[in-house]
Amino acid sequence: MQKAQLKKINVTAVFAGFRTPGISRRITPRVIHFQNGETHKIEHIRRSYTEKVGDAVHVHFVVKTAGDRYFDIVYDSKKMCWLLVVELEEILFFND
Repeated sequence: MQKAQLKKINVTAVFAGFRTPGISRRITPRVIHFQNGETHKIEHIRRSYTEKVGDAVHVHFVVKTAGDRYFDIVYDSKKMCWLLVVELEEILFFND
């Protein structure tokens, strides 16, 4: 069972005001930066969805990194910060 961590992280992201080639979302995370200095380049956004939490909007992203790791990260629109929800196991995505 995966357990939520809710750690603050930094994310290099693109916030788009209009559509351009290669950017199809209003918010596109590119790189995850952890407090310990670890960085992970995002290779693919597997899923994204929004969730209303009080008067804030949380934008969730399930991402695959270049190192084949999967993270559920969230952007909190009220606090204007990024959080790591959980690192996911690859087995959750593939049913062999």
